Amino acid sequence: MEKLEMLKINKDCWDVVAPKFFGVESLPEYGPLTVTEDEIKLFDDINHKKVLDIGCGSGHSLKYMADNGAHELWGIDLSSTQIETAKQVLKDYNPRLFCVAMEDHTYLPQDYFDIVYSIYALGWTTDLPTTLKYIYSYLKKDGTFIFSWEHPIYPHVKAENNSIILQGSYQLEEPVMFNSFKGEQLPVILHRRKLETYINSLIEAGFKIERLIEGNASSRFNSEEDAFTEKYYSLYKTRMVPNTFIIKARK
Repeated sequence: MEKLEMLKINKDCWDVVAPKFFGVESLPEYGPLTVTEDEIKLFDDINHKKVLDIGCGSGHSLKYMADNGAHELWGIDLSSTQIETAKQVLKDYNPRLFCVAMEDHTYLPQDYFDIVYSIYALGWTTDLPTTLKYIYSYLKKDGTFIFSWEHPIYPHVKAENNSIILQGSYQLEEPVMFNSFKGEQLPVILHRRKLETYINSLIEAGFKIERLIEGNASSRFNSEEDAFTEKYYSLYKTRMVPNTFIIKARK
């Protein structure tokens, strides 16, 4: 399947399901149940910085940036529904938001941003090397790129019959089509990639990796909440295998 076809499928789906992600998986959170920015403090000083959000969603991560003193707010997202929502969330902050795919040439300024980040969005790209090449070009020298995404091992770990089982091949990297997403009977495509693929692609794009975090469950959850459950995201599973990984890299 061609990249443009995959992007259209995902855009059509996200334009419908976007309201279900209002304020979800946004800073200071890095992902479901996992450690937060308040706990791991990856960002350097945000005050007076120019920031770009890759996959800005409903705009709540950019609002977090603004509330912590960011000087310029920029964001891109594949979904026009998300962009319109973000404009409303950020109406008091004068953001610059664009409905474009992260793997396409966006005409964003180069060597311009102090911080580029992506919270649970980068993994949606259909072309990881090209996306990282563009992100690298947007950053100033010594600028930082921070992103989180579902840990590649997590989709292969299933909780069933009071047991944890491994299903499918972690070694197999390919796009996977799902026939429904968030209760909507719309197809969506996700690429399965190994952790080494993300790390090596960052290095090949020119980044220096400063930190890798395979997220533990956040300290805000106590041990009484981790009983066995067959839910996809659960404390029970997250305390055994990380559901999220977070990387901080520098240009």
